[in-house]
Amino acid sequence: MNIIFVEPGFPANQRRFVHALASVGANVYGIGESEEGHLGDDLRDAMSGYYRVGSVTNVDQMVEAVRHIQDHVWVDGLEATVEAHTMPAAHVREATGIPGTSVRTTWLCRDKPSMKEALRQVGVPTAASAAVDSAAEAHAFADQVGYPLILKPRSGAGAQGTSRVDNDEDLMRALQSFAAEGATSIAIEEFVEGHEGFYDTITLDGAVVHDWATHYYPNVLEAMRHRWISPQFITTNRIDDPSNDFYREVRELGHRVIEALGIETSATHMEWFYGPKGLKFSEIGCRPPGVGAWDLYSAANEVDVYREWAHVITHRAPEQAMKRSYAAGIVALRPDHDGQIAGYSGVDEMQARYGEWIIDGHFPPEGHGTQAVEAGYMANAYVRLRHPDYDAAHAMLDDIGRTIHVHAG
Repeated sequence: MNIIFVEPGFPANQRRFVHALASVGANVYGIGESEEGHLGDDLRDAMSGYYRVGSVTNVDQMVEAVRHIQDHVWVDGLEATVEAHTMPAAHVREATGIPGTSVRTTWLCRDKPSMKEALRQVGVPTAASAAVDSAAEAHAFADQVGYPLILKPRSGAGAQGTSRVDNDEDLMRALQSFAAEGATSIAIEEFVEGHEGFYDTITLDGAVVHDWATHYYPNVLEAMRHRWISPQFITTNRIDDPSNDFYREVRELGHRVIEALGIETSATHMEWFYGPKGLKFSEIGCRPPGVGAWDLYSAANEVDVYREWAHVITHRAPEQAMKRSYAAGIVALRPDHDGQIAGYSGVDEMQARYGEWIIDGHFPPEGHGTQAVEAGYMANAYVRLRHPDYDAAHAMLDDIGRTIHVHAG
């Protein structure tokens, strides 16, 4: 099978997808913006060919590149795993006759107001939301729904650009910020109270063949606003417990969303909230999750999830079942202020206490510049671990977050 993969060289984890496809027997043809000589022998050897373009989000350039490859081989699929690449990839598929996720489905998975409206029409519980093109429309929504509200870009990944507003003054400041960045239309939503997590899948012809449920502590918006928090997320190994009604409900919600949006063979990443109003859908991406989630799923299940994704695409069937051996999570460790890394404390203590359960850790060297809190879970230092008991894994991550300190100079 011949698979085109978009932008194999950047970011760095893109190589994992290419190697996974090659490992299950696919012939991989890369299209990217990097010079081929900069990809490195290891990545070049995993591909049957490479075509450089000026921009992988330029549909005309991508169509030209794909047709050049089609002049030499039959192309069975075109895969894009970065959020910003999914819509151009969908247009290119339709222009060149390659099967895969449609433009309509990709649009619904990118444009948050359209996504929620499509799901409300089929009865999926979700927050009230709208696309607004002016301050007057935003204030009208606020008058109707009430504060607090969430403002975010209409498309994008994760909490990027997301803000909470609690009154008219907050709303005006947020709107001015979006306007300064050139936004002409934004998504505005009811704030949903409750615990936040995500449900990820690999689907085949619309059926879920692999899935995982993961919890945030605390919710993302809070985690990205306060430096003192050492946020974490943990994937559970209890999802298959037949007595657990909550995970059954999460799965049912996820399957309804996948069907309603017309997602066929793809990785998905769906956020949800659970609170006083029950389980509510937040948003979904028709792509793998970010921030190393698949690495945690692989460690938790003793299965290479990247290879499973590749096997489903190439052979149209999973290769292995998830073992649910461990719960696995990450805790982000933030510097006490911005600047340069001056050192760490508590690392040896945590290694001595939990070493057998630690998957890995990342500690930038002294003198390395810090990154802002809103840059995410892997922006500075972090530790990842796994344990057979979910509650024990959560307690360990809490302890690590309290004990390890990142000192900045």
